[in-house]
Amino acid sequence: MPLLGSSRPMVGGQAVMEGVMMRHADKLALAVRRADGSIHVETWPWFSLTKAAWLRKPMIRGFPVLLETLVNGVKALNHSAVLAAEDMDGPADPAAAGPREPGGGLKSWHLVLTLAASIGLALGLFVVVPHLFSLGMQAIGLGSDMDGILFHVWDGIFKLGIFLGYIVSISFVPDIRRVFQYHGAEHKMIWAHEKGQPLEPACARAYSRLHPRCGTTFLLLVLSLSICMHTILVPQLLAVYSPENSVLKHLYVVAGKLLMLAPISSLAYEAIRLASRYDGSAFCRFLSGPGMCLQRLTTFEPEDDQLEVAAAALTAALAATPEELADDDGFFIEATHKASVIPSAS
Repeated sequence: MPLLGSSRPMVGGQAVMEGVMMRHADKLALAVRRADGSIHVETWPWFSLTKAAWLRKPMIRGFPVLLETLVNGVKALNHSAVLAAEDMDGPADPAAAGPREPGGGLKSWHLVLTLAASIGLALGLFVVVPHLFSLGMQAIGLGSDMDGILFHVWDGIFKLGIFLGYIVSISFVPDIRRVFQYHGAEHKMIWAHEKGQPLEPACARAYSRLHPRCGTTFLLLVLSLSICMHTILVPQLLAVYSPENSVLKHLYVVAGKLLMLAPISSLAYEAIRLASRYDGSAFCRFLSGPGMCLQRLTTFEPEDDQLEVAAAALTAALAATPEELADDDGFFIEATHKASVIPSAS
């Protein structure tokens, strides 16, 4: 049975510092709880890499969507951090309190550096480091050469261990725990929307904080698929060509793993879309099950005031019209945007 009715547009979101970002179609809305209790709401265009029709084709769209989500997510997270810093220290100058560009004033080259550093760290942590660990297991006699399955089994074990260990460790940080609560609020409000309920805390509270279309599920699926594909394809890659120099051989394999990220992420994206459309299918429940379990670590039950922020973000995303949003005039959305403040209920 389809998760979304034909009259319900698909929406998505992300938790940020003291707030929630929601996306609907080509629009993005950010809602952040300020120190005075008000909710700061902004809307701007969703930066997209899939404007060309061929980039929206199944099995192609996954990797571009991953990149555009990263760009928009970093800008929203940075902007929420700027607002949080203002609540703590006050604006740096009077003009800073007025309208600003999306991303909290993050310039294009700053964003390039931030994205490059984030991607580089992620690839190093989840591709290079597990590979080195597997090499170490081979050195002490507990692994195999890269041609063997055991090398990639160890690689997968270390990869999942790093991923789970990172999530568990940051969940003890108070600020991150609140972000995880907003993550739960985002899911509950999306469920309320998809079920046709009013976007109100009282209605959303009853829904699950877990969602099959969550980015956590996507990341776990990418890791799982990468383990399987590396185990199968790396030996085949070495059969086609294998450098004689040991260092070059390892660099060759690591480069091959990096190139596999695009098809792996595309396959994971299609699987997530399938699972979210037909959640009544036993196969799709099996497919999304591990990710739903992992979300118990990345989401916490939200408070009503956090649900209120999620409602403000989703309401703004759904209500925004093309006339309210400036066109994207560049790669990093240096466009004007619409901002508003919802006063505190108290």
